Amino acid sequence: MTQDGVNQGRRRFLYIATGAVGAVGAVGVATPFVKSWFPSEKAKAIGAPVKVDLSSLRLGEMRVAEWRGKPIFIVRRTPEMIERLKGDTIKSRLSDPNSEVEQQPEFAKNDTRSLEEELLVIEGVCTHLGCSPKYVPAVEPQAYDANWQGGFFCPCHGSRFDLSGRVYSGVPAPTNLVVPPHKVEGNILTVGEVA
Repeated sequence: MTQDGVNQGRRRFLYIATGAVGAVGAVGVATPFVKSWFPSEKAKAIGAPVKVDLSSLRLGEMRVAEWRGKPIFIVRRTPEMIERLKGDTIKSRLSDPNSEVEQQPEFAKNDTRSLEEELLVIEGVCTHLGCSPKYVPAVEPQAYDANWQGGFFCPCHGSRFDLSGRVYSGVPAPTNLVVPPHKVEGNILTVGEVA
């Protein structure tokens, strides 16, 4: 005790105790706030890679999966479809035939825009306004294109894409359909990861 009747030891103890309680309270308040910066389990699940078994997907068929809230079109192309993609006739009608706009992994910068020529994996979202194009694989005259070679048609505003997702010239869609990162191991396609 000092002359003025104040116990310095007790005062020091109260300062330390008050500081400790304040620090614990600050941590208690900050913890939920900091945790809110991290994605939830639901958000992690939405962004997680998606696996698709391709063993039952036949030639010419399309299957739809979902990754990050977007439809993913998976098409097993026939040899005839692949040949049409490589012809100069179709390339002359496309806006970006060589996939120069960055919308695909490096491995997909080819005529088929794919890892394996037979397998097409693209986001099923039109690059114009986000509608979902329809798969029209048949080679036959269509109301919107007398020289149709098969591909995808967006009924909302008339955008057309070939069987590798490349956009035709003169349609509202400005760019090709996006090729998501993916890999194939045997009959399992993993969308969201690259090899």
